[in-house]
Amino acid sequence: MTLALAIHGGCGTLPKAEMTESEWAQARSDLAGALRAGWTILSKGGPAVDAVEAAVRVMEDSPHFNAGHGAAFNTDGEHELDASIMDGSTLAAGAICAAKRIKNPIVAAKALMLRGDPLLLAGPAADIFAEHEGIDTVENDYFSTERRRKNLSSMKIRELVGTAAEASEAEKHGTVGAVACDAQGHLAAATSTGGYTNKPTGRVGDSPIIGAGTYARDGRCAVSGTGKGEYFIRYCVGHEIASLIAYKGLSLEQATQQVLGELSGSKVGAGLVAVDAEGNIVAPYNTEGMYRGWVTEDGLLHVATHGDVEMAGQA
Repeated sequence: MTLALAIHGGCGTLPKAEMTESEWAQARSDLAGALRAGWTILSKGGPAVDAVEAAVRVMEDSPHFNAGHGAAFNTDGEHELDASIMDGSTLAAGAICAAKRIKNPIVAAKALMLRGDPLLLAGPAADIFAEHEGIDTVENDYFSTERRRKNLSSMKIRELVGTAAEASEAEKHGTVGAVACDAQGHLAAATSTGGYTNKPTGRVGDSPIIGAGTYARDGRCAVSGTGKGEYFIRYCVGHEIASLIAYKGLSLEQATQQVLGELSGSKVGAGLVAVDAEGNIVAPYNTEGMYRGWVTEDGLLHVATHGDVEMAGQA
């Protein structure tokens, strides 16, 4: 069985002119770090579900992605975090949404998955669950960064003058995610996000919705999406891709391109990473760029932001 791991750090990456070279270097380094964390588990025979959790956790800790530390602000100037994880071998899943104090939301999502019931917890209940499980909690301002503060100010001005629709994907959205295939052929997916800048308080996107932003099923595929969550929910993106593979016999590339094409037709900025039962990886997007990365069979790391793809060393 071919080991496979792919990650994304959100579509609509910032224009290079808006980041210093050191910031770009650190973002790429954090992508590579996420790949190493997941690949270390896979290469030792560990399960795909542990690998995707490890990869996402690294990106949650980085200020360069809209998840965990670095999450977007809602309209009230707070952070509300969503995350989910799914084990394709059992269809077990766990998710949290609108959490305000969980340092690594993906850890709480996995703890819920292992518990088995409930699958999804929201708001204060998610934070309380994390505390009871001994999962690290923090004050809400831990997630804040100066760049996200500027994004919020910009979006509020755009809202006042009626130009919010013209904002770039980088100003509005952002998500992190990972998919993997392990040595036993089992698939898994995980996704985490701070939502979009200036979102209504209490809004929940696709990232914690199983079948929309996150989906994994052995023999079919594992998918993690990034983009305007409302559309990912409407199109049931993750499950739709798996269904096209299962019922129409499409390849992973054909299925993802068909669904992404439908989103593009609706003028939705979107991207995803996916892996199939044979370990094939795709990372399509329709925005200016997408933070993404993957590991090849020889253990070489590849990371990319816009059209560029570069080697990032050995896993």
